Amino acid sequence: MRLATWNVNSVRARVDRIVDFAVREDIDVLAMQEIKCKVEQFPFEQFEQAGFHVEAHGFSQWNGVAIASRSRPTEVETAFPGMPGFAKGHEGPDAPQEARAIGATIDGVRVWSLYVPNGRGLDDPHYVYKLHWLKALREYTAQTLAETPDLPLALVGDFNIAPTDADNGDPTIVEGVSTHVSPPEREAFAALEQAGLSDVVRPLVPSGFTYWDYKQLRFPRNEGLRIDFVLGSRALADAVTDAAIHRNERKGEAPSDHVPVVVDLDRARLVPDAPEDDDDRPMIFG
Repeated sequence: MRLATWNVNSVRARVDRIVDFAVREDIDVLAMQEIKCKVEQFPFEQFEQAGFHVEAHGFSQWNGVAIASRSRPTEVETAFPGMPGFAKGHEGPDAPQEARAIGATIDGVRVWSLYVPNGRGLDDPHYVYKLHWLKALREYTAQTLAETPDLPLALVGDFNIAPTDADNGDPTIVEGVSTHVSPPEREAFAALEQAGLSDVVRPLVPSGFTYWDYKQLRFPRNEGLRIDFVLGSRALADAVTDAAIHRNERKGEAPSDHVPVVVDLDRARLVPDAPEDDDDRPMIFG
C-alpha cells in the first residue's frame, strides 16, 4: 500500500495536478487537507475516473479534508471523540466543529486525514483551541491503542507544528514569537508520540521540508517548514518500507504551498492473514 498526505490548498483549483500525481505515483490512499469547498462542490468525477473512491468533509471555502482510495473506505467518521470546535467570540464546550478531520478504514488500516488548527498567534484564542484540539487527539490515540494495540493506525496531514529546530528553515518563525515552534505546541506533538505513535518518515528521509510560504522567495531559498507528517502506530510503523517528500510538486504552475509526503507499506506485515492483492483497478487511457 502506498499512502500519501497532501495539503492541496484548494482541491478545485488543483484537481488535475492532484489526480495526475496520484496516478503517476501509483498512490493507493491519498489524504488531503485544505480542500476549501463544501462536499457538494468536491470534484468527485475526476478522482472516480482515475479509479478512486472519495470521502470528503467540508463546510465552506475554509479548511476541509478528504480521503481518496483505490479500495472502498469503510467506518468513515468526520470527527474523533472529544474533538473541540471553534468560533470567534464563542466560548464553551459547544462551539461548532470545523472540518478538520476525516477517518476511514482502508484494507485494514485506520487512516485519519487531519488539518490541525494553525493557532494564528500566541495570544490568539485560536492558539488555545489548537492546544485543546491536540490534547483531544492525544487522548483519542492513547485510548484507541490501549484497546487495540495491534491496530495499524495512521494519523496523517498538516499538523502546523515544526517539532524540532531542524524542521524549521523559515527565519520569520521564531520561538517565543511565532506559532508552530512554541514549547506547548512541541510538547503536544511529543505527547502524540508518547501515546504510541512515531514519525515514520524522518528515519528514512533525514532532511527536507514540506511547506514553503509563497512570499519572499521562501521556496527558491529553501526556507521552509516540515509540518506535514505520517504518524503511525507500532503495527503501522513496522510495515513501512520506504518514504519520500515530493519536493518537486512545489514547482510548476500554481502549486500548493505544501508538497506530498508518501510512505510505502508492506501489506503482508500490515495484515498477515490477508489474501494476495488482486489488482482490479480500472485501466486508465490517455
